[in-house]
Amino acid sequence: MKNNHKLGAFLAFIGFLAGILTLYFLADTYNAVIHTHFAAGQWEESNTVRVVYAVLGWLGTAAGAMSAAVLWGFLKKQSWAWFWGAVSATILLLAGFFPMIPAADSGLPTPTLWVFILAAIYWFGMLLVGDVNKKVIGLTFAAGLAYVLTFIDGVAPISRFQTTFQTAETFVQNTDSFWNGIYVISQQVNWWGAAGWAIFIFAALKQKSWAVPVGIFAATMSIIGGYPMGIHNVFEVNRFSMFLPAPIVSSILLVILCLPNTQKLITNQD
Repeated sequence: MKNNHKLGAFLAFIGFLAGILTLYFLADTYNAVIHTHFAAGQWEESNTVRVVYAVLGWLGTAAGAMSAAVLWGFLKKQSWAWFWGAVSATILLLAGFFPMIPAADSGLPTPTLWVFILAAIYWFGMLLVGDVNKKVIGLTFAAGLAYVLTFIDGVAPISRFQTTFQTAETFVQNTDSFWNGIYVISQQVNWWGAAGWAIFIFAALKQKSWAVPVGIFAATMSIIGGYPMGIHNVFEVNRFSMFLPAPIVSSILLVILCLPNTQKLITNQD
């Protein structure tokens, strides 16, 4: 499949279609998910959806537009096309996956599943067309899990911040006040970590020497942003916290990235 420009063009069209579907599905379900959460008394989740659906709609639609450029690149037999196809597919994977969570929580359909499926086909297809080493595909796939999970850890604090917020009239210096501050800071720490994982994936696919330090940064951000909230949440709910998968996966990847063989693999050294 290496340098198969016809296959690449077909996959890029799939990516373009996924971007259009992202725009349509998120616009179509946006208010339904918001109002269903609000009617269930989950006003903080309703507000979170207002923000996150919009962000993913912007990103997913832009990734679809990028796929149009990738399609042109394959038609012109440009060597860069597969890489930028992988970039747009990585964005579309997130835009397709996360919206399924609040929709499913509301008992509503999850149409962005189709975006996720198309994006997965697009992503793996681009790596095959680019003739990426199978071990690198495995490593970047694991990094992709950390990318999605760390993004999710950046979404949850948006609602938690709202439920622990105290006005000037009701403010009392206690643990809720402290964790309210943790949530607002951890929100962007996790999203920067997710962005770091995405950049690591792109750098590893291009076998850049700076991929490893970027991966270490991404893992560390996910660890800092995820473990405190996860451990605190365990004691709140008396069960395993869904804040923890992101830092756990990132911790494992951090160890893997520090191994000499991993560094040789990424930089394509013997």
